[in-house]
Amino acid sequence: MKRGKKYQEALKKIDRSRLYTPLLAIRLLKENATARFDETAEVHIRLGVDPRQADQQVRGTVVLPHGTGKTVRVLIFAQGEKAREAEEAGADYVGGTELIEKIQKGWLDFDVAVATPDMMGKIGKLGRILGPRGLMPNPKVGTVTFDIGKVVQEIKAGKIAYKIDKFGVIHAPIGKISFTEKELIENYATLLEDILKEKPVSAKGKYLKSITITSTMGPGIKVDPSKTRDLLEEEAV
Repeated sequence: MKRGKKYQEALKKIDRSRLYTPLLAIRLLKENATARFDETAEVHIRLGVDPRQADQQVRGTVVLPHGTGKTVRVLIFAQGEKAREAEEAGADYVGGTELIEKIQKGWLDFDVAVATPDMMGKIGKLGRILGPRGLMPNPKVGTVTFDIGKVVQEIKAGKIAYKIDKFGVIHAPIGKISFTEKELIENYATLLEDILKEKPVSAKGKYLKSITITSTMGPGIKVDPSKTRDLLEEEAV
């Protein structure tokens, strides 16, 4: 793939053979972001698990302390008191049959969909539309619940869902380039801590095999996966 001049210049400042401390990697990430928009800071973590095995699936949700920097549009499938609760919590779209019909006609202007359990029978028909886009409510990631108000608030505050892909890699946002180093480090640390907690009992050998952070338009920076504590205090040398 042919890369632009700005990408090539940024690449020259990064030692591709080096494992950087998280703090120094994020410093480099911010210094090398040259796009005219506020790029997303992303982390890609390769785990020592076999994604083909059901007992080695790694997935979860976590609320990043400083959010993602993105305005998340939340859709709620609920009725009655739970619908009112969702509206009061700040949900962007709340409804039932009318939203189902709207989606069936091609409307998808939302980022996260949440449903109360009693609505799942009605929205099952949306599986073919929402499933491939990662928008189908799922109890495993907390988007099928009666605790609607809390979930809406968490999503708006920066809750993200993550899971390994077929190659055993987790891809997740940790904020925007405009965030401070401290904010990005704390988001990174929170995500990493949660992934460590989700380590399958059956996983053998090294769990965190490799970590790379990058921005939307920038080159990847390899991070030392052994650095998981005191990330703000360590010396960036």
